[in-house]
Amino acid sequence: MSNKSNTIAAIVAGAAVGAAIGILFAPDKGSKTRAKLKEGLDDAAHNLKDSLEASSEVLREKFTHAKKNLDGTYEDLLSNMSYKTEEVISFLESKLADLKAQNAKLQK
Repeated sequence: MSNKSNTIAAIVAGAAVGAAIGILFAPDKGSKTRAKLKEGLDDAAHNLKDSLEASSEVLREKFTHAKKNLDGTYEDLLSNMSYKTEEVISFLESKLADLKAQNAKLQK
């Protein structure tokens, strides 16, 4: 993402420097210079919009992928917890059976 930010900053800075140099050294009339400036700004805005849309799409894809990974991890966790729960229940049932056997011996 840092490279995209640097690229966007470079585009904006380049457009600003180009516009400033164009105004200073413009041999054309003011109306022509303003039209060229507007065209340059429109191009820079279009490039910035395209860069932002591309970055947005990349982020959307990454979040979708991360969500799928999280969902899979959640399912795995639930499955593991289910197995562990069964193991605990089995352990407790065996201990309960042992306690019942010991209690039965004491009641004789």
